[in-house]
Amino acid sequence: MRHLKTTIHPDIEHLDDKLVFKRNAARAIVVDGEDILLLYTERYHDYTIPGGGLDEGEDVIAGMVRELEEETGANNIHSIKPFGIFEEFRPWYKDDADVMHMISYCYTCKIDRELGETSYEDYEIKNGMKPMWVNIHDAIAHNEKTIAESPKKGMSIERETFLLHLIAKEML
Repeated sequence: MRHLKTTIHPDIEHLDDKLVFKRNAARAIVVDGEDILLLYTERYHDYTIPGGGLDEGEDVIAGMVRELEEETGANNIHSIKPFGIFEEFRPWYKDDADVMHMISYCYTCKIDRELGETSYEDYEIKNGMKPMWVNIHDAIAHNEKTIAESPKKGMSIERETFLLHLIAKEML
């Protein structure tokens, strides 16, 4: 799978003597015309691509399908194809490591337009997460405004906005 980008959070000056926690994630890119299936998160006021961390030993595609079903209620997931890998190093705020090295395996796929029931974890409910079909250009503009103006923005918004730009350029 092609490498899309590697980012290093500005708070990380070096990795010398740092304990690095590696996390693999899978993300699902679902496009229908100029609409893309995204998660709106009220807490961070942003749009993100469905996906998340893989369980220990979990197959990447199986994890992408699981995350897509849980977060959006997607049905009839098919035509799965690799899109690329986005790698990032960012601060980790737990006692077991200093830095998280996240590798996101991104895939395109098709689903039925109508979504079923979601299965959110408690923190996702508290964060006000909900799936929605959004015009990709509107989502990009929204995230760019959040990056520029909002103190609420999360660490993933730059990754998500980069991916949205690339998707718009290559898939529309």
